[in-house]
Amino acid sequence: MRSARSNPAFDHGAALRVPPANDTRSWHKLWAWLGEDAQAMTEAGAVQVCTPEGWAIAQAGDWIVLSVSGDFHVAHSGRVWDA
Repeated sequence: MRSARSNPAFDHGAALRVPPANDTRSWHKLWAWLGEDAQAMTEAGAVQVCTPEGWAIAQAGDWIVLSVSGDFHVAHSGRVWDA
């Protein structure tokens, strides 16, 4: 018998994609949308977002989702890392 999930099902809402570091207009829009639920990072093109699980780092290309419950979630895009 399978145990019940400890986390509720994810409820989808609005989302914004983290822009490239040089896209100033989109960064202003993102900061206004996130408000106090975000912190700047020293790494260009990255932001820390307050989620129910704690602070999560979102980088350029990642999606920040605002669920209908009012919580932010970070959906990481696929990245290819150089060895």
